[in-house]
Amino acid sequence: MTPEIIDKLYAGWISKAVGVRLGAPVEGWSFAEIRKVYGEIDGYVESYRNFAADDDTNVPVFLIRALDRLSAPEELTSQDIAHEMMNASPYEHGFFWWGGYGISTEHTAYLNLMNGIAALASGSILQNGSTVAEQIGGQIFIDVWGLVCPGAPEKAAVLAEKAARVTHDGNAVYGGIFIACCISIAYEENDVEEILKKALRFIPADCEYARVVRAVMQYHQENPDHWEQCFRYVLENWGYDRYPGNCHIIPNAAVIILALLYGKGDYDRTLNIGTMCGWDTDCNVGNIAAIIGVRGGTAAISYEKWLSPIQDLMICSGTLGSLNMQDNAQITDLLLRQVEKITGENAPEPLHSLIHQPQRLKHFEYPGSIQAMRARVSGPGALSVSHTRKKAFSGTGSLCIAGTSGNGLQGEIYQKTYYFPSDFSDSRYDPAFSPILYPGQTLRLAFLSEQEGTAVSLFVRDSRQGILQKSDSVSLSAGKWHELVWKIPADRGLALIDEAGLSLDRTAAGEIRFFLDDFYWTGTPDYEIRFERENLEDWRIGTHPGPHFEISQFTRWKGILFLENGELHLTGAGDSAAFTGDVLWKDYTVEAEITPLSGSGHYILFRAQGAMRGYAFGLCEGGAALLKNENGWRRLKSIPFSWEPGDRFSLRITVEGSSIRAQINGEAPLFFEDEENCCDTGCIGLFTTGNGHLKCSEIKVF
Repeated sequence: MTPEIIDKLYAGWISKAVGVRLGAPVEGWSFAEIRKVYGEIDGYVESYRNFAADDDTNVPVFLIRALDRLSAPEELTSQDIAHEMMNASPYEHGFFWWGGYGISTEHTAYLNLMNGIAALASGSILQNGSTVAEQIGGQIFIDVWGLVCPGAPEKAAVLAEKAARVTHDGNAVYGGIFIACCISIAYEENDVEEILKKALRFIPADCEYARVVRAVMQYHQENPDHWEQCFRYVLENWGYDRYPGNCHIIPNAAVIILALLYGKGDYDRTLNIGTMCGWDTDCNVGNIAAIIGVRGGTAAISYEKWLSPIQDLMICSGTLGSLNMQDNAQITDLLLRQVEKITGENAPEPLHSLIHQPQRLKHFEYPGSIQAMRARVSGPGALSVSHTRKKAFSGTGSLCIAGTSGNGLQGEIYQKTYYFPSDFSDSRYDPAFSPILYPGQTLRLAFLSEQEGTAVSLFVRDSRQGILQKSDSVSLSAGKWHELVWKIPADRGLALIDEAGLSLDRTAAGEIRFFLDDFYWTGTPDYEIRFERENLEDWRIGTHPGPHFEISQFTRWKGILFLENGELHLTGAGDSAAFTGDVLWKDYTVEAEITPLSGSGHYILFRAQGAMRGYAFGLCEGGAALLKNENGWRRLKSIPFSWEPGDRFSLRITVEGSSIRAQINGEAPLFFEDEENCCDTGCIGLFTTGNGHLKCSEIKVF
């Protein structure tokens, strides 16, 4: 695999993030409204503490995992993608727009799937009607299927159609195929008009989507200089007034073609034009940017203008909180694994090995990538982070930390391992989090100082309690890589780690430069959650706050979660579930003190990989049971056990490899060996069935 393909892959995905962020503040605005408020746009119109979640990135980030679970791309079906969507999406909150059944296409398809209408019927015109089926979502979530098929539009077309048909039909599916093919073709074709012409070959020539593409291309050929005139043509002939529904695909497709043509291949101009046209700006500019980003690669993207404000961070709002804070290099790793699978070519070493590591590894191999790392100082001096190829512990890249020191400098280079509402400017798409780092785990990184006189230590911070813990300080020799390792203590009161990294202490004055590489952690957590220390998080932030509340460290799939008298309650109609911990946990023991209050089933979740995959053990009618969720719950084993509502029970589960051991109150042991599609990693949580209500006083993991 060539370095150019890898560069274009990262450029395409990071550009998707750029386009969504650029268009988000004016989503739903008209051309006239944008022109009146902002005039000529040239770059981001809004600053954010951190950009919150967005459906345009949520859906592709998670749905591509359906392909990651398979060894052969040709095995992928629309139902596989539907299962991934159900697994990743909370029930009617977060993830995408829940506008109502028969109004929001995705909401409609989701409820169809929940009620047994499988793909492809779930998104079909036959089931939902053409108005619902032909809204914009068919193309806005599709970029990843083109990104993983470099120069192979015929493969991109097949994958994109499988994905789009889960939720859409008709022209919305054709739009998804077209956009994915444009992205795939852009790996090898530099001429924008040729990209569009070649992509048209993969959709029916007589469909409405092809008609609008050809019409805008023809208008541009006859009037190549003034994009505003072309937009008036679009408004008059392809506007929202001509198509039913909340956000039809055809008017927005016209804007995408307009921006690509009138941008004349210039990255900045293309994105800005797409934004100034209005309508579904985050969706349109996300697609536009992915195409033009692949075409030009990272060299076409101004770091300071477009990438620095993003900080390589991708916030999501899926079912599991540990997957809701990612970085764009981490997502590119996921995409690159699929490129290897589809092309049959591996990335060059050591990148090939790095992207297949089981832990979150910050390897800094992609051009310009800082992987959401941050720097700060206490007192005088300054520090900044950037990507560099000048030094590397492994591979070809690392994080460069540069700055100035007055009469000494104390600073930190760190990543966020949990986010609070105060870290954001708004609550777009209702993000919620669980920490990704815990007491008992072991931090590792490589560090190099170009100067003598620097002492470093690894650290973790629990900001909520005001606790800072550090490893022993190490004095560095200049010009030499040092491998730092520290096991986070399990017995010092840490309840929620939200930052981790390297603490610097430099006594000498002058300019300074350091390099950091291969930052990750391993090991089994060793911690406890005492609910008197947890709190209600109020996410009513931003200019248009919605009623968004979460319990710290937890995310919900379905049901009501609340704190009362130092205990966590989960209740709801039908099944309810809440999650915490990290999806990457492998072998561990979880203990929980629960009290069933009403309903028929009260369980502890373990090795949970989302709403539709994982295990549960707990109390059921007439006894206790071990359950497995594989796109639907089934009972693996049950034992007799007498219980009554209001009694308190201690549940303990140990997982090691495919072996599961469980017990209640130190008795009623249950053992099971799951040798069929074992879920080998996953987080923990609480689960009720039969309109259940339980409360939990304490959870331990070790």
